[in-house]
Amino acid sequence: MPSGTPDPPSRPSRAGRDLRAAIGVGVVLGAAIILSLLMVRHLFIGIAAAAAAVSTIELASAVKRGSDTRVSLLPTLLGGQAMIWLSWPFGLRGILIAFAITVLACLAWRFRYGVEGYLQDVTASVFTASYVPLFTAFAAMLVRPEDGAFRVLAFLICVVASDTGGYAAGVFLGKHPMAPVISPKKSWEGFAGSMFSGVVAGSLAVWLMLDGQWWHGALFGAALVCSATVGDLMESVIKRDLGIKDMGNLLPGHGGLMDRMDSLLPSAPLSWMMLFWLVPA
Repeated sequence: MPSGTPDPPSRPSRAGRDLRAAIGVGVVLGAAIILSLLMVRHLFIGIAAAAAAVSTIELASAVKRGSDTRVSLLPTLLGGQAMIWLSWPFGLRGILIAFAITVLACLAWRFRYGVEGYLQDVTASVFTASYVPLFTAFAAMLVRPEDGAFRVLAFLICVVASDTGGYAAGVFLGKHPMAPVISPKKSWEGFAGSMFSGVVAGSLAVWLMLDGQWWHGALFGAALVCSATVGDLMESVIKRDLGIKDMGNLLPGHGGLMDRMDSLLPSAPLSWMMLFWLVPA
C-alpha cells in the first residue's frame, strides 16, 4: 500500500458491529465489576448506580430525539439514585418508598411546562424510572447477603453466557427469525444457543459459587435466558418505535451503555427473586 494511504476502516462482524471493539469494551467493564465484587462487594452498588444514571440520561435523550417527549430528568435521576442506594439498608421497602416519591416528583415537575403533552411526558418519565433504576435496584440488592458477591456474579455470568451463546449460534446457524418485525437478526437458533449456554452457566454458577443444587442453577439459567431475550427484544421495540439505531455512542462497538443494559435490566429482579427462593441466604 502506498505511503500516506489511510488504513481501511475496520469491518463489522457478520452480526453488524465491530467485534474487536465490542469484546475489548466488554472485557474492561467485566473486569471492573469483578474487581469491585472481590475487593469490597458493596462497591458494586456504586457501579450499578453510575450505570443507571448514565443509562437514564441516554434513554431520556433518545426519547426526546425520537418522539419529542420530555422525560422529567432531574427527579428521575435523583429518585433513581435513591431507589438504588436505599435498597442496601432497607431492601424492598426502601425501593418502594423511593419509587413512589419519584413518581410523585415526576408528576409535579412536569407542571412547569403546562398542559399540552402532560400525560405523554409523565408516562415517559414513569416508564424511564421503572425500566432503568427500579430494575437496577434489584441488582444492587443481590449484594446484601454475605455471599452477595457470588450472587451478583451468578446473575452476570448467566446473562453474559446467554448473550454470547445466542450471538455465536445466531451468527453461524441462524436461519429462522424469532421476531422479524422487531429484530430481524434474532433467530430461534440463536435462542437455542442462548438456552444451552445459559443453562450450563447457571448450573455451574449456582453449584460451585452458592452451594446450591445444579438443577436449581439450570432453572435459574433458563429463566434468565428468557428474561434476557425479552429485554433485548424490548429495547429493539423501543428503538424501532423511536426510529433510532442506538441509545448512545459512549461505548465503541456497543453503542450506548443502555444498549448493553437491555438484557441485564429485566434479568435483575428475576435473579433476585429466584435466588431468594432457590438458594436462601
